[in-house]
Amino acid sequence: MTRRLRLIAAMTALWLAAACLGVAQASGSRLPATGGASQIEGAGGGGLVPWALITGYGSRDEMAGNAFYTRVQSQGFWLESAGAAVGIHDRLELSFARQRFDLGSTVPGEHISQDIVGLKWRVYGDALADQDRPWPQLAVGLMAKRNRDFALVPLSLGARSGRDIEPYMAATKLWLAGLGGRTTLLNTTLRYTRANQLGILGFGGDKSNQRRLRLEGSAAVFLTDALIVGLEYRQKNDNLSVFRESRFADAFVAWVPNRRFSVVAAHTELGNIADKPGQRGPYVSAKLDF
Repeated sequence: MTRRLRLIAAMTALWLAAACLGVAQASGSRLPATGGASQIEGAGGGGLVPWALITGYGSRDEMAGNAFYTRVQSQGFWLESAGAAVGIHDRLELSFARQRFDLGSTVPGEHISQDIVGLKWRVYGDALADQDRPWPQLAVGLMAKRNRDFALVPLSLGARSGRDIEPYMAATKLWLAGLGGRTTLLNTTLRYTRANQLGILGFGGDKSNQRRLRLEGSAAVFLTDALIVGLEYRQKNDNLSVFRESRFADAFVAWVPNRRFSVVAAHTELGNIADKPGQRGPYVSAKLDF
């Protein structure tokens, strides 16, 4: 069985076990899509950007979680990410993701893996309930990242470390009667980071080893209760002199038919990655909630 099939099997087994044990009979009582998708690093949010929303559909009296699988394909590379997350009382989120980046023709037959453990705490507001208030829901989070293959490529490129902790703050505002009378979401995230390509090429470099505040954003509109379209942007560092690093962006469509399952498809603009400029391609992510 391939690694990919093992990941999918593990996700399915986790979901079935949760269902059999009755962890959450209806996956929580919050409205569908209010936990966001599974962000590529495991947090609740968009595909590229963590939001202030807590993952899952659990209310303040409930616990809920999910398992996910994501694949991003460009002309020269592909990235897989799989993991799980749990939301506790709509206040605390814990997540884990394993990323696997195939180095394509740059280093044939090799890949780089990274583990990410996430923590998010909702510190203010309620994006759904606070419709009469101008302020967004606010959350602070941490992502602890460990590059499992730091000595393979990142070290030789000039990266300073194979592990780091990234703090961030996210602000999410939801209008139930927003653009065109449809539910509309805006999110802004500030991340304090020195990661190279999310950490896949390590942290820090010969140009800079300092953490910097980087801006990330998402905008989404609910065309129906189950169909969502949106855009994302993610600013990134440029720490390595050997390769220029570009910002990430995407345009996505999410289908959320119920509280058990959702799927996101996107077109990504990834810019320069390693020795290959103008990288772009499809993004697909599936999430099972319990």
